[in-house]
Order: sequence, then structure tokens, then C-alpha cells
Amino acid sequence: QGPKFRVAELEGEPVPLNNGDIFEFGICKNDNDNIRPGRITMKPTIEQNALVKACQPGTALLIEDGIMEVKVIEKLSDTELKVEVVRGGKLKARKGVNVPDVEIDCAALTEKDIEDAEYLLQLDPPCEYICVSFAQKGQDLQELIDIMDRLNIPQDKRPKICPK
Repeated sequence: QGPKFRVAELEGEPVPLNNGDIFEFGICKNDNDNIRPGRITMKPTIEQNALVKACQPGTALLIEDGIMEVKVIEKLSDTELKVEVVRGGKLKARKGVNVPDVEIDCAALTEKDIEDAEYLLQLDPPCEYICVSFAQKGQDLQELIDIMDRLNIPQDKRPKICPK
């Protein structure tokens, strides 16, 4: 299923994001650095650090399947941004974040994805398709091909790969 990008926990009630509001958006500095008025945080994972690092002024970040949108107005560091609310709403804990126009420097396949692929590739009869979520470049699909090579899956038994 690929890496997950999510906002962190809330300090209290859901935080209203009003169009035009300016927020800090960054990686949690410690366990108590939760979402609160004026600040949106994400837990410090390799993938989420890569997401924030990849953002530049003008980058749009979609929250909760695009219900809310913020735009980067200033990059303060590799872990901190200043954003403006473009499309507001009530921000709740652990909602998904998507950055559609940015290539994020992290693997498309997680350890669990690799385990799942190894299992699926050894089924008899073989599966017909394997989808790769969060595929951004050819190398992301090559990782799955490399697994098939390592497991010596014959060409005629290899599933089709669907990037999504």
C-alpha cells in the first residue's frame, strides 16, 4: 500500500482551518508537539520527513482526501514550513496528507509491502496483478521486478504491475 502520510495527534479539540489563516506546518519536535491552533504537525518518520523536506514555496498540501488544502508560503527549514490555508475545514487527528505535484524521496514499497509481494508471488495459481501505490518513478516499479527476479518467477507467471 506504500507509505502513509498523516498529520499527528490533536492537543485538544479539532482545529479550525479558515481560508487565509497562516499556520506552522512541521515535524513534531517532541512527543508533546501536537496539532493546535496555529500549528499542524506530523510524526517524525523517514517518509514524513522526506515529504516536508521536498516542499517548496507554492507547494500545495491536500489534507483529508483534499477536503482541506494549505499552500507553502515559506520554507523555514527541512522540517518546518509556513503555510496558508487555501481551503479550510476542521482538522482532526491522523488525517491523510497528499502532495500531488512533488516527488518525495522515499521508497514506494514498505517492508510490509515487500513481505506481501513475496507471499503473493508464490501463490499457485499466481495472481494476475500487483498494484504499487505511491509509484512516482520507474525505480519504484523496478523494486517489484527485482523481487520477482530474486524469487525466480518465470516470465509467463509474472503478474502485471499496476502503478497507482
